[in-house]
Amino acid sequence: MHRERFYTLSASCPDRVGIVAKVSGFIAEHKGWILETSLHAEPPQDDNTVGRYFMRIEIKADSLPFHLAEFRERFRPLAEELEMEWKISDSAVKKRVVMLVSKQEHCLYDLLARWQSKELDIEIPCVISNHDTFRGFVEWHGIPFHHVPVTADNKASAYAEVQRIFEEVRGDTMVLARYMQILSPELCAAYPGRIINIHHSFLPSFVGAKPYHQAWAKGVKLIGATCHYVTADLDQGPIIEQDVIRIDHSDAVEDMVRYGKDIEKTVLARGLRYHLEDRVLVHGNKTIVFR
Repeated sequence: MHRERFYTLSASCPDRVGIVAKVSGFIAEHKGWILETSLHAEPPQDDNTVGRYFMRIEIKADSLPFHLAEFRERFRPLAEELEMEWKISDSAVKKRVVMLVSKQEHCLYDLLARWQSKELDIEIPCVISNHDTFRGFVEWHGIPFHHVPVTADNKASAYAEVQRIFEEVRGDTMVLARYMQILSPELCAAYPGRIINIHHSFLPSFVGAKPYHQAWAKGVKLIGATCHYVTADLDQGPIIEQDVIRIDHSDAVEDMVRYGKDIEKTVLARGLRYHLEDRVLVHGNKTIVFR
């Protein structure tokens, strides 16, 4: 559904009395119209720590007497007082999503279909792949395609090139749409909370390669997919979204792979949407997701 322009303020800070009053009071003081509010308090881990408070607030853009840059300047002193980690985004500014893919096409096809139908209202400045397989398909959509081969001998230079392209096209988010390579620690560190992966398993079970084969060998009755942020620790990053499907003893590995492709597509699309709408706040290796 198309909506009027709004700003999204997402933030977290140490829990204390009066956070909501101060933030909503600041918005009201400037005649801001709050369209949607989501709040969550995370309790302290032990007696020596304090809890953490999370919020996501949508504000009608034309209700404020100033633009986003001035909002940031005016809000900054309050954010510092509350020891707040925060950001505010504009719904009128489309996020720039760079997709990485290898030789599995289903997630790429699904995301491009959602983009073409405006279900995902984003810009895709390019697709990067370690194979040339999907060049024709991507370029048919009018999207630039970059072939960056990755071998055991060139990983450092290959990921430096991926980073160069991402910076050159002013990417906001990098999506590994079944990109079957392990990113370098340097690349992961450069974009914390901005690289999203779809893993074809219900993490934390069956990390790494061939998770459906691992699941079949264990005789599991549920298989799933996990959308998560990428960190230097393989398949250990904060989880954004997951889903499962029931299987039984009669399903072969090939059946599980086929079922799994459907889950992977929907989980990646949901997780990416939550991220793009600033509904995901990271806390350590956990996420707070305001659906």
